[in-house]
Amino acid sequence: MTTFAPAAAARGAHPLDPLRPDEIARAAQIVRAARGLGERVRFVSISPAEPPKHEDGLAPRAAEVVLYDAAARTTIEARVDLHAGAVTSWRELTGVQPQMTAPEFLAVEAAVRRAPEFLAALRRRGIEDASDVDVDPVSAGNHGLPEEQDGRRLARILAFVRPNPGGNAYARPLQGIFGLVDVETGELVHFEDREPVPLPPGDGEFRADRVGPLRDDVREIRITQPDGPSFTVDGHEVRWQKWRLRVGFTTREGLVLHHVGYEDGGRLRPVLHRASYAEMVVPYADPDRFYQAPLDIGEFNIGTMTNALTLGCDCLGAIHYFDGAYAGPDGEPVVVPNAICLHEEDHGMLWKHTDFRTGDVQVRRGRRLVISSIVTVGNYEYGFFWYLHQDGSIASEVKATGIVATQALGDGETPEFGTLLAPNLGGINHQHVFCARLDLDVDGAANTVVEVDTEAVPQGPGNEHGNAWRTVKRALSSELRARRRIDPFRARGWLVTNPSRRNAVGEPVAYKLVPGDNTVSFAAPGSAMRRRAGFVDHHLWVTRYDAAERYPAGEYPYQHPGGDGLPRWVQADRPLEQEDLVVWYTMNHHHVPRPEDWPVMPVARIGFELKPWGFFDRNPALDVPPSEPGGGGSC
Repeated sequence: MTTFAPAAAARGAHPLDPLRPDEIARAAQIVRAARGLGERVRFVSISPAEPPKHEDGLAPRAAEVVLYDAAARTTIEARVDLHAGAVTSWRELTGVQPQMTAPEFLAVEAAVRRAPEFLAALRRRGIEDASDVDVDPVSAGNHGLPEEQDGRRLARILAFVRPNPGGNAYARPLQGIFGLVDVETGELVHFEDREPVPLPPGDGEFRADRVGPLRDDVREIRITQPDGPSFTVDGHEVRWQKWRLRVGFTTREGLVLHHVGYEDGGRLRPVLHRASYAEMVVPYADPDRFYQAPLDIGEFNIGTMTNALTLGCDCLGAIHYFDGAYAGPDGEPVVVPNAICLHEEDHGMLWKHTDFRTGDVQVRRGRRLVISSIVTVGNYEYGFFWYLHQDGSIASEVKATGIVATQALGDGETPEFGTLLAPNLGGINHQHVFCARLDLDVDGAANTVVEVDTEAVPQGPGNEHGNAWRTVKRALSSELRARRRIDPFRARGWLVTNPSRRNAVGEPVAYKLVPGDNTVSFAAPGSAMRRRAGFVDHHLWVTRYDAAERYPAGEYPYQHPGGDGLPRWVQADRPLEQEDLVVWYTMNHHHVPRPEDWPVMPVARIGFELKPWGFFDRNPALDVPPSEPGGGGSC
C-alpha cells in the first residue's frame, strides 16, 4: 500500500471542516497511487469523511471519494486517511449511477448539437446555426422504458435558442423536440421531432442595460457596524451571542451546519448535531414532461453549483466569507471563493412592553445571525439560509429565484398544465420539494418526538360558552408511526423532547418544529416520481440515527427505479422513544407560474422554524441590552 507523509493541513484541521484544495488534490493523488486508475475512471466527488458521531475530536482527517469507471460501468467508493496517506476502504458497486458532473452536461450538449437528427429538427424550425442553441440535459429518471434498462448512463434533453448572443434562451423553447442521450457515447438512444411550434416573439430580456429606464428614486442604504460584527470566527467554528456552531461544506449538499449549541448558565447545551438540506425534487405537471423531475441534490451534487457571492449584491453588511472547494473529474480542486456568507442583520422588534400606568417602556430590538449559500441549477437559483436568533430559535428558508421552465405555444393556445406568461410562451406548473435532515440532540442524544395537535372542546357542561380548546400530545413511538403530515386545521407541530432533562416547571426540555408554507404532492401514487422521491409522501419522518442513512432518496438516486432511502429504512420500524433520532422535514413549494414570474422571477420563500419549547426556564432574550440610538441614551 502506497502511503504519503501527513500534510500540515491534515494534521491541523478539524475532522468536520470542509476539505481544502490541497487536501482534495492530495486525496486524489493517494487514490491514483494506490489503485492505478484507468483512463475512463473519473472523480465524481471528494468530500470530508465525517467521523462517527460524538468522536469528532479523536478522528483523523479523512476524505470520502466517489469515482465512476465508465469502461466497467462501476461506481467506486473509497475512504482516504489524509494523515496516514492511505486508502483505508475501497468498494466497487454495479447497478448504480453516481451523480452527473458539469463536464458531462457540457459533453451531452456538444454531442446533441452534432447529431444529424437534431440538426434536421433545427432546420425544420428555420435554425441553421446550432451554436445559438442551448441544450439542457435533464436527469433520465427511471420510468420502466426498455431503453432505460440496459445499464447505460443516460440523460434527457430540453432545447432552447437564444434570441441574441448572451440573451435569455428560455424565451425561445424549441417545442416538440425530445431526446434520450447516452452520456458516455453521445449517441441519441431515442429522438422524437414532433410538429414544430413557432418560436415565441419576445426576447425575455432582464439585464439592467437592456430593460429600459431604471428607477431613479432608489437611494443608497448603508449597513454599517463601526465596532465590527458581534460574531467571531476561528477556522470554521463560529461564536455569536450565546450560539456556537461549525460551518461545513460538502460536494453533495453544499452548506452544512455542525454542532449547533447554546450557552446557558455556564453550560453549552446541544441543539443540533448536524443540519442540511439532504435532497430535493422538482416534478413538472405537463404529461409531455413526465421525465422532468430532477433530484437536484442527489443527482447533480449541488455543492458544485455553488455561486461565488458578491458583497452588496448577494450579502450586505459586515461579512465573513467561507470558501468552498470540490473535485473536478480529474481530481483537481475547483475553488469557489465566497461560497458561504456569514453576517448578522437587524430583525425588528425582539420584545416590548409598555406599562400604561407608570409609563415605563421596555423594548429590545432583535438581530439574527445569517449563514447562507446560493446555487444555480440550470434555470433556477436556490438560496439556502439558516438563521440563529437571540431568543434561542433557529429558522431556515429556501429562496427560489431564476427563470421558470417554459414551453412554446401556438397562436390562441392556452396551456392546460401551466400559465400563459407572455405571447406564445407558457410556464409549466411544478413543485419544489425540499427535505431537510435535522440530526437533533436536544440537550443530549436521548430524544423523543411528540406530536402536538389542538382540539376544540365540545360545547356543553364545563364549556358552556364554547370557547375552550386544548393541546393534545402523542409520542411518536416508532418509525412507521412517525410518518406524519402537517394539519393546519389542528395547528399541528412536533416537539423534540429530552425526557431525562427537566425545566423549572418539571416538563421535559424541548424544541418545536413549526412548519411553514407547505402542501402535498399531486403526482399519482405509484408514479415514477413518487417511487424515486418517496420522501415527498410525508412532511415528517423520524428515524433512529444510523451513520449510513444520509440521503432521503438513497445514496445513488440517478436512474434508480425508486423505493430507496426513507421509505426503505422505516420498514424496520425501530422504536424511537428516548433514542438518538434524526428528524426529516419535507416542505413543498407549489409553483403555479404567473406573468410576474417572467422573465426572471422574484424570490419565493419556503421554510420552517425550530423554536425552544420549555428548553429555557424563561425568556432567554431578557439579557439583550437596550438599543442605543445615534443621539445617545437608549430606547
